[in-house]
Amino acid sequence: MLSKNKSTGQGGFSLLEILIAFSIMALSLGILLRIFSGGVNTATIAEEYTTAVQIAESLMAQTGSEIPLRSEHKSGVKDEKYNWQLDISPYKLSAETMDAKAVGVELYKINVTVDWGDEGSDGDNRKIQLATLKTLTQSNNGQP
Repeated sequence: MLSKNKSTGQGGFSLLEILIAFSIMALSLGILLRIFSGGVNTATIAEEYTTAVQIAESLMAQTGSEIPLRSEHKSGVKDEKYNWQLDISPYKLSAETMDAKAVGVELYKINVTVDWGDEGSDGDNRKIQLATLKTLTQSNNGQP
């Protein structure tokens, strides 16, 4: 008779090995989810900043053509989210030898502020501010 030699050891994983493998996998997935959610949050914030800059640049471009160059303060809301303020004020040259009136040019400082977000205690309110100078010549009557 031939005797068969059977192995008495088991070929699978122990319960402890499976628990350790699941723990490592859970930690790895948690870290990956945080990374991906952080990336989505950063992309959303970047999109909001881009929109705010476009609003501010649009208001600056309108100043002098659709919005006359004179001392003025305007504000409004765009897309029910972005609050904007436009301040136009005369700009005085500080150089003693330079007289803008003699040259026939008036300078105006245009300051545009756009803010958005929650104004709660968590500090999620975001804001950008753009400023420039535009000239108003005596010959063009309000057109830069």
